[in-house]
Amino acid sequence: MNRTALFFILPAILLLIDWYVFQAVKTLSRSASESTQRIIAIAFWGFTAVSLLLYVIMQLLPPDSISRNTRTFLWAAIAIPYFSKIFAVLIILIDDIGRFFRWIVSLFYKPEVREAVEDSTRQTIPQTDTITRSDFLMKTALVVGTVPLVGFTWGILSGAHDYRIRRIKLPLKNLPSGFHGMTIAQISDIHSGSFFNKTAVKGGVEMLLGQKPDMVFFTGDLVNSHAEEVNSYIDVFDKVKAPLGVYSTLGNHDYGKYVQWSSPQAERQNVMNVVAAHKQMGWNIMMDENKILEQGGDKIALIGVQNLGFGPAALRAGDLAKAYKGTEEYPVKLLLSHDPTHWDAEVNKKYKDIDVQFSGHTHGAQFGVEVGDVKWSPAQYFYKQWAGLYQEGDQRLYVNRGYGYIGYPGRVGILPEITIFELVKA
Repeated sequence: MNRTALFFILPAILLLIDWYVFQAVKTLSRSASESTQRIIAIAFWGFTAVSLLLYVIMQLLPPDSISRNTRTFLWAAIAIPYFSKIFAVLIILIDDIGRFFRWIVSLFYKPEVREAVEDSTRQTIPQTDTITRSDFLMKTALVVGTVPLVGFTWGILSGAHDYRIRRIKLPLKNLPSGFHGMTIAQISDIHSGSFFNKTAVKGGVEMLLGQKPDMVFFTGDLVNSHAEEVNSYIDVFDKVKAPLGVYSTLGNHDYGKYVQWSSPQAERQNVMNVVAAHKQMGWNIMMDENKILEQGGDKIALIGVQNLGFGPAALRAGDLAKAYKGTEEYPVKLLLSHDPTHWDAEVNKKYKDIDVQFSGHTHGAQFGVEVGDVKWSPAQYFYKQWAGLYQEGDQRLYVNRGYGYIGYPGRVGILPEITIFELVKA
């Protein structure tokens, strides 16, 4: 489907959704005065008109005429209400499908039976004598539609920067005594181009520093696509320091593969600028290389690779063999690799002596449920390992839920994460 066809088809679909939802609104407001019903109708269709006008403007505006953040929020203002209305439509369909089948059944009965069947559309639900089944479903539809609207709006206002500290102990059987008790902070997926509240972002950094980690890992996606996105946040993230250093790597978005460039040279320069931003912040960016860490005469290896993804259309830019070379003799090896699919594809098959892989990438889909032992997110249908700690034999993978967000400018249920690891001897 070409863009011109979509330009006309999508508004038609949105109008159909609104017409359908309005049937519920009209049904439930029929007992109000005519003037009240008129005000409700004007407000409802006025919002529709504003949404469609905004959609047309967004389609016609040149891409660089407004900031990326503004564009993201405008799209969210269109998408979230209509996404919520779809839930309402599904409930209303229950009533309409019921009406349809009752009508079909009534065609095969005598008139007096047909009248009784038709009257069933108006019968009261068992729990009350004051509301018909149809009215009950209409009210349910509006409630069901309101819940995601409120939830996703709250996810922007609160969830986007509701940083959570997660503490994980990592028992490693070959851990030298000099590293026993060492703490590591991990953040991932900053996506600085999506931020809209610098004060809140600073608050997250202060939370991290308050944990006083010995070392910090950042596992990729500093920007959405363009290196300049991080420019106004360098003075925030350059505060991230640790006694043993901050080590980082690149994620798939850092390569700028999701936008059009004027030339291959411009694309390469963008990646170089992202790397330069890491260095400007004082982070030790690892581009398929390793670093030997020493504590009290004991040594372990830290390995960092460029993005290596193995999902559909995943970006593969790194070289683990190159990064691994020279670490063979060290008793513990820690790996920074942005995409968790790298673990099953290569790490736990060819590199059995890599003890822990630290990843991000999935964001936990920025939406889900984590209550006690219940953990669900749409991310689990795309990634075998999508959030938290995983283990196979003596090897472990940790998937950080991400510090930032992209696309939807918020989080619902899956909140931004700062992970604090403690290395202990198993």
